[in-house]
Amino acid sequence: MEKVRDLVKDAFESKTWNEIHTMDSWRVFKIIAEFVEGFEKLARIGPCVSIFGSARTEDTNKYYGMAEEIAYMLTARGYGVITGGGPGIMEAANKGASRGGGKSVGINIDLPFEQKPNDYIDLDKLITFDHFFVRKVMFMKYAQGFIIMPGGFGTLDELFEAITLIQTQKIGRFPIIMVGSSYWGGLVDWIKGVMLEEGNISQEDMDLFLVADTPQEVLDRIDSFYSKYLLSPNF
Repeated sequence: MEKVRDLVKDAFESKTWNEIHTMDSWRVFKIIAEFVEGFEKLARIGPCVSIFGSARTEDTNKYYGMAEEIAYMLTARGYGVITGGGPGIMEAANKGASRGGGKSVGINIDLPFEQKPNDYIDLDKLITFDHFFVRKVMFMKYAQGFIIMPGGFGTLDELFEAITLIQTQKIGRFPIIMVGSSYWGGLVDWIKGVMLEEGNISQEDMDLFLVADTPQEVLDRIDSFYSKYLLSPNF
């Protein structure tokens, strides 16, 4: 499948922009190749938790250390860890998973300016995508939970897509935990004080996500979720 994907990619790169613009239907094959490669690799990894956060977070930042510790603790529960594969929070989470001897997965994205795979991803569990939307499907499909560390627009995109898909029952429910009340508190207050008050969401929607401040609290909330809903991770 990787060979097919490379052939399709080479075919597109050999064309001018005007030629590609008139070949949009052919782009479907490149997209399908990415989906197939992702499904084939990730279907074999077992239960994982996706950890999101800023690629710009330095290793001296407290949230870097927290992400590493959360990932390490998750491996003790039998989970693998999925990240976006890059630096910052993603590197911290893969580092923690690697330290714990757990599965360390990187779903990388090909960007022209900032993203390259970190050194803590299992070599057989690194996938690089060209399309953000394909990459996000992989995060959603293979997640036993979402842990949202402080981040920027990309982190918010992943957070709200997960909430929306669960809210509309397009995917099964899983725990979504935002780490750092000092970071996320203003957003949560706005959701409650504006979106909820204006009637744009329901009170029940406020239960679709949780906020935690310590690694232990994150793990407790994941355990509590599966206990409360009489579910278990699909080990």
